[in-house]
Amino acid sequence: MGRSRADRPLHAATRNPRGYVSYPTQTAILALMLATRRNGVTTFGRVVLVASLGGVDAFSTLLAGLPATFPVPIAIAQHRKPSTNGDDALTQILARHTSLPVRTARHGASAHESGATIVSAGVSAAIDANGSWALTSATDATAVGDPLLLSSAEEVPTIAVILTGRLADGANGCRAVKRNGGRVLIQDPADAKAPSMPSHAIATGCADFVLPLNRLATAVLALTTAPGAADLLNVPLPPWASLVAQGPDGGAAALN
Repeated sequence: MGRSRADRPLHAATRNPRGYVSYPTQTAILALMLATRRNGVTTFGRVVLVASLGGVDAFSTLLAGLPATFPVPIAIAQHRKPSTNGDDALTQILARHTSLPVRTARHGASAHESGATIVSAGVSAAIDANGSWALTSATDATAVGDPLLLSSAEEVPTIAVILTGRLADGANGCRAVKRNGGRVLIQDPADAKAPSMPSHAIATGCADFVLPLNRLATAVLALTTAPGAADLLNVPLPPWASLVAQGPDGGAAALN
């Protein structure tokens, strides 16, 4: 006899009517967080948010759901063109939607500062072995998420959050995050302004949760501030999942 809905673990990988991985209710996530909270142990060293089209609204919504005391550094990368006046509009916009400190990434600065750090438009960002920002001019503005996710995952256990966007940026980065013991949260494609990036990330088989945008902040909080939640909220990889980086032709490719 199968288990009842109430007996299933919170991370049970079932299918919803749209065919994507099912997710626990916001109430269930909060209940776990409150029931296990003791001394605020942080398991993960960084949260990385990646988006393209529709990213400003997605970033704003997620950051607005995090408290000013959120302890884990957040790195944010989006496909966008540099502004003509040299100012980073995204940094200014997001600062109005969160009580967290918001800054623009600076080459050589520590990537472990609390709050949200924004990768400037036209910049490819990575985090070096010393935990510092390594910034170069982006050769492909639609592929800024993968190198950031890869370098973060190799430096500290990382939570990847793949949000709305076109193309496939973030999919190979998700593989790196899972290879290095991190977690992958993905915006439900049906909830995204542009479903391609979330759909490609789901297709890797590396998703721990596929959630609507308004539940992602709750999941991030549960994973980072509830002792034991990282183990409880861990979905086993399906047998078809691939942790090997894929090239444009579908073949194996190295992420450098």
